[in-house]
Amino acid sequence: MKAILLKTRKKIKKLNEKITPLVRRKINKTIWICFGVSIVAMTAMFIAISTGLIGYVPPIEQLENPIDRYASQVISEDEVMLGSYSYSRGNRILITYDDLSPELVHALIATEDIRFIEHSGIDIKSLIRAIVKRGLLRQKSGGGGSTITQQLAKQLFSPSAGSVMQRLFQKPIEWVIAVRLEKYYTKEEIINMYLNKFDFLYNAVGIQSAARSYFNTTPKNLKLEEAATLVGMCKNPSLYNPVKFPERSKARRNTVLEQMEKYGFIDGTTCDSLSNLPLKLNFTRADHKEGIAPYFREYIRLMMIAQKPVRSEYESWSQDKFVEDSIYWENNPLYGWCNKNKKLNGDSYNIYTDGLKIYTTINSRMQQYAEDAVFKHVGEELQPVFFKEIKGKKYAPFSFGYSIPDKEKRRMINEILNRAVKQSNRYRTMKEAGTSEEEIVRIFNEKTEMQIFSWSGVIDTVLTPLDSILYYKSFLRTAFMAMDSRNGYVKAYVGGINFANFQYDGVSQSRRQIGSTMKPFLYSLAMIEGFTPCDQLLHIQPQLTDENGEPWAPRNSTQARTGESVTIQWGLQQSSNWITASLMKQLSPYALERLLRSFGLKGHIDPVVAMCLGTPDISVAEMVSAYSVFTNKGIRIEPLYVTRIEDAFGSTIEKFTPKVNEVLDEDATFKMLGMLRSVVDGGTANRLRWKYKITAPTGGKTGTTQNHSDGWFMGFTPSLVAGCWVGGEDRSIHFNSMAEGQGAAVALPIYAIFMKKVYADKELGYSEKENFDIPDEYRDPCASGGRRSGKFNSTTGLDEFFN
Repeated sequence: MKAILLKTRKKIKKLNEKITPLVRRKINKTIWICFGVSIVAMTAMFIAISTGLIGYVPPIEQLENPIDRYASQVISEDEVMLGSYSYSRGNRILITYDDLSPELVHALIATEDIRFIEHSGIDIKSLIRAIVKRGLLRQKSGGGGSTITQQLAKQLFSPSAGSVMQRLFQKPIEWVIAVRLEKYYTKEEIINMYLNKFDFLYNAVGIQSAARSYFNTTPKNLKLEEAATLVGMCKNPSLYNPVKFPERSKARRNTVLEQMEKYGFIDGTTCDSLSNLPLKLNFTRADHKEGIAPYFREYIRLMMIAQKPVRSEYESWSQDKFVEDSIYWENNPLYGWCNKNKKLNGDSYNIYTDGLKIYTTINSRMQQYAEDAVFKHVGEELQPVFFKEIKGKKYAPFSFGYSIPDKEKRRMINEILNRAVKQSNRYRTMKEAGTSEEEIVRIFNEKTEMQIFSWSGVIDTVLTPLDSILYYKSFLRTAFMAMDSRNGYVKAYVGGINFANFQYDGVSQSRRQIGSTMKPFLYSLAMIEGFTPCDQLLHIQPQLTDENGEPWAPRNSTQARTGESVTIQWGLQQSSNWITASLMKQLSPYALERLLRSFGLKGHIDPVVAMCLGTPDISVAEMVSAYSVFTNKGIRIEPLYVTRIEDAFGSTIEKFTPKVNEVLDEDATFKMLGMLRSVVDGGTANRLRWKYKITAPTGGKTGTTQNHSDGWFMGFTPSLVAGCWVGGEDRSIHFNSMAEGQGAAVALPIYAIFMKKVYADKELGYSEKENFDIPDEYRDPCASGGRRSGKFNSTTGLDEFFN
């Protein structure tokens, strides 16, 4: 071997001796010419790129104001981000450099671009190192040559490359853009833009969404090891995904920490201690179906993006909805806000890309208390009882009267199921794909693997899609809303039991019969017409004539004091249908319908005598607004959901204020207030006192519809009014007994649990000691036996007075 080397050296020596000085000069000249040509070629290429002759370089205007898309944020009254709106490809939320922790910035610089502060967009040393080590020597560990600014240029302006060659052509273009970005932006702005733009997977685009998704915090409050984990993802988010590859992600995190130690951002002790920590995530996928107040967020989204109603786009059976939406469009500034308001360039606002900040009235803690109350009562108490009741029943979860023949029951169930099938996403998807009706029926009756909802968590099972529909119908639904009656601020909004699986909003979209919660509206009309709470009526079954001339005699849930004279207050306190119908007999259903409209009740209302027992279909939101009249000296206040909207730069572009209207005078209101308080103190809502130990001055009304299909409770304090409904998705899904299905049993407990949590949280400012502002003479008007001078005695008719 040595002999071979010696021989080779001799040959090279002889060859050098043969090269004359002239030849050597020619070789050197050729090398310098090639080098010069390369420099000229590179300069020409950069000039060509800069002037747009080669590739695409964005104009100065776009470099100064890059086209960017940011999710709009929904923010609670107490400054908690409830969620955001974005297209499926990203959930990016705009933040400023001041919102970044110093550790996060240090970790990024130490790992991705240590000479970031010194260079002007291109790091020559890193570039040469990358060319030599990665390009010539093929060393994968040779490091990258792209600066943070170049990576930002790629994020902003480079499309995905289809091949290695295409990516090589993109590089010089990015160099030019990087130099220009350095000209127009400060180093802080470049860092901020880069972190705002980076895709951290799971719909978490940008550092704000990433910090929230992986650690449930903000960029400002990231711990050092958490910041290092996220920065570690910047090299390759899929490869260093902390959810899928925790060990690999931890190793990458430790590499970031070592880089920080290497460049003096942390000391060795800190590096060692943090490197030994396990990788701890608090992971939540960025999904609008998850998180707090999902029904509320969806309601706000639908309100803001609504289009101007066009009659032809509404079905014939939904013309009432067209009228309602048209009124909303004209009178509600939030409805269709994105389409009614324009940006400076004349475009409509885009809730998914314009980075709006939507400040709402929701209080995050009260919202959580409401959701907890629903879980506690419906999930842990009601649902197990209902499952037990329907277990083994032939037509479960449906319940029909014994008088209905089996054939008719089966027909009714098939009709319900067929409607549910056609409303399902599975059916619509197959129909759009051209699948035949016969094939769809076969698929819906074929068992398949699926995940289904339960109150204790997701269950993996095998069911037919049709059986899964029956399974989901067996869950009781609920809706709850709480509003501050002083300013209309909606503090809590729970539209259902689980938004991911039951997306129909029970607060605003759903309309159900309201049962006895209607009675205070009729009694209000009676007070307007001159009745008093102490006027007496005979407690017997009255007979009225309906709109068709047919006799109508309502049944009663209580036989107490039958045949006796009782006060109107007692009738409301005990929710007597007979006393209510007796009042209806002396009043006009048309007058009642007009009063209901002033209470804010919308939709179709038939002015018939039976309406006094709660036949109209009303939403929870409308009922909450209506009951604000009783705690607000006769003034109804409309729910306010949003207080202001800011653009991406923090400028307020819209403010919202509540609307009010007078419904009752103070005399009628104080009479109603006393009666509704008696419902809680000694009537159908008395379990608030004896079971839940709530001592606060409270008024309210329970409500139960026919067959216990709907259970309601409306409750209010001097400053807070709330409403709750509980029932099945279909009216034929219900408890079979009054004891278990009445509003006092299914709906009132949710209100009670919520209020106990609210009162326990002293920071909220709601106190059990707060009293109604009511004159003394209205506090107990019937204490003297019900006979007060100058008022009607409706036992003998409107023409007789008490002595």
